[in-house]
Amino acid sequence: MEFVSGYRDEFLDFAALLFVWFRKFASERGAGVGGGNGPEGRSRLMEAQVRRLPPDPALWVLHILPNHSVGISLGQGAKQGPGPGLGAARLLGDEPLLCLRDLSPYVSFVSLEDGEEEEDGEEEGTGGEEGELEEEGEQATTSREPTQDAETPGEPDDAEEEAGEDSSGGDTREDGGEEEMGPEKRSRKRGDAAPLHLACLLLVTDEHGTILGIDLLMGGPQGSRGRAIGAEGLAQRAYTLLCHSMACPMGAGDPRRPRQLTVGDPQLHRPQCGAVLYCGETCVWADWRRRPDDVSHRFWCPRLAAFMGRAGELAALPFTYTAEVTSEMFNKEAFLASRGLTRGYWTRLSMLLPGPVAPGYPPGNGPPLSLLLSGDPYQLLQGDGPPLMPPVPPDPPRGPFGSWQDYYAWRGLGLDSPLAVLLTYPLTVYYVITHLVPQSFPELNIQNKQSLKIHVVEAGKEFDLIMVFWELSVLLPHVALELQFVGGALPPENDQQHFTLQRDGSGVSVRPGSGVSARPGSGAKEKGSRRDLQIKVSARPYHLLQGPKPDLVIGFNSGFGLKDTWLSSLPRLQSLRVPAFFTESSEYSCVVDEQTMAEATGGGTSPPQPNPFRSPFRLRAADNCMPWYCNAFIFHLVYKPPQGSGIRPAPRPAPPVPAPTVPLVPARRRRGEKRPSRGGRRRR
Repeated sequence: MEFVSGYRDEFLDFAALLFVWFRKFASERGAGVGGGNGPEGRSRLMEAQVRRLPPDPALWVLHILPNHSVGISLGQGAKQGPGPGLGAARLLGDEPLLCLRDLSPYVSFVSLEDGEEEEDGEEEGTGGEEGELEEEGEQATTSREPTQDAETPGEPDDAEEEAGEDSSGGDTREDGGEEEMGPEKRSRKRGDAAPLHLACLLLVTDEHGTILGIDLLMGGPQGSRGRAIGAEGLAQRAYTLLCHSMACPMGAGDPRRPRQLTVGDPQLHRPQCGAVLYCGETCVWADWRRRPDDVSHRFWCPRLAAFMGRAGELAALPFTYTAEVTSEMFNKEAFLASRGLTRGYWTRLSMLLPGPVAPGYPPGNGPPLSLLLSGDPYQLLQGDGPPLMPPVPPDPPRGPFGSWQDYYAWRGLGLDSPLAVLLTYPLTVYYVITHLVPQSFPELNIQNKQSLKIHVVEAGKEFDLIMVFWELSVLLPHVALELQFVGGALPPENDQQHFTLQRDGSGVSVRPGSGVSARPGSGAKEKGSRRDLQIKVSARPYHLLQGPKPDLVIGFNSGFGLKDTWLSSLPRLQSLRVPAFFTESSEYSCVVDEQTMAEATGGGTSPPQPNPFRSPFRLRAADNCMPWYCNAFIFHLVYKPPQGSGIRPAPRPAPPVPAPTVPLVPARRRRGEKRPSRGGRRRR
């Protein structure tokens, strides 16, 4: 079957037979015959029906036949003059069934491409109103391309209804139903109806060619802004057609379901974003139409598709093992075991290996601070083989590093070393200090500071890897660093502890803090020397922390939407107004964090950017296929402006201009005299 004029009569004969089946199919699809509430209910009903059908040993084929160049012209019959016309609604079965004798005077085929050329010719000859036809023709050319939001699953009839309204409402006529389209071009007069565009034909057959079902996807009349159907709508229409073809096959035979099905369009194999895993079609469409709309997959699908598109960028890492560890099927346990990474901090990455154990300490509860004694600071980074961490280079870095490759080259590491998985935490802090803070907060002049107080908020896993942060003293030898780990998930026995890591020859010595003086809010200060790293622990939510204001706040893989404490901690950060940077394992989490920040404070977040020092290990999720990596993206908080800091009305800045009742200089003198006056009152 071809949509060309030479086969018009044959097509009309065939159409008279097809419309009997199609009329029943369209009416049951639109009205939900057989029960069910909405598309989800009908889908469940169809699935239950076809699941009980006997199998068909023959292969079934779903054909997708697009049409871009031929339109159907719907006239008003052989008689001249005004009349009711045929209209798309009657053609598609909304009124009593048409016979062949009813169709032949009304239907003819026109070339959509030739129609546009003829319209151009008419414009040159007559101008005026004919010029509008050319403009409409340009719109029609655009409308033939599928659009993203053309049709949503569960609402399959919108395109037909729109097409029917556009094509049946005009006062048009056709110059004779018996006119044949020859090689010459047939021009459309000003009053003729715009051709109806049959955008796509879905056809289900078996391997022997027996037709089992048909569906017509209307793209709207030429010259209109009719919507083309998108991949999502096409998938739902194809699914509905297949179910109906099984329950009521057009060709000979009883209801049956195929053992095998092949699809003639690769787009249908991946119609949506491909980011979410579902247990079945019922869950797919239920998630698509979930309410409220901003939690439905209909809302998230284009965003998730964009997130999936970043997979290649996130996997662009310089390591020799990159292809293995960034694969969707990455086996982390096998990777660790094959490289002898079965002790020390590596056990923190495994679900099969017990964690580091100290004498008399219960296994699995995390390494106590007693393990942080004098010796090699990198002892817990070693595997079963030779040492993984080379000696510290004698010369400090000449400039800030911006990639794993540059850091590995300076540190003397080969690109086959897996240490990036553990060093992602200190290198991320280093990247924030040397790159992101100068870019976003240049007024702080952070690179010239000799000491930095950093709060690591909602700390958890990174505290279990606490010795990896010694690398910061190697990368920033000119800065005295203080890291305060804060979070309700920290071990209660470590609360209020304070100790200092000091370089001692080729190793590190640990000096405990001075008891009460190390407690936050005590007022005592201990200045660390350069190449020292002070560690403080506060096992409490951040909004309950008391103490001096930090220079910088950092959170790893934060997940604002996963903990209610963030609804209190974020306002606390808003009040401090210090630079606060956070990492996330996916862009999806960054979007949720932005929504949570807006809800908690009225502020927002900066656009997330890929972290060049992200972990190379791809994380596997149970319900989605999005690319997740530890510390994959970085953003900073954008605080809501304080009250009164916005644009002020004109009268407000005016008061300082008039001369005050008391001169400014005497006022400063009185402030200097307040101390003796208060002292006099105390003596009374």
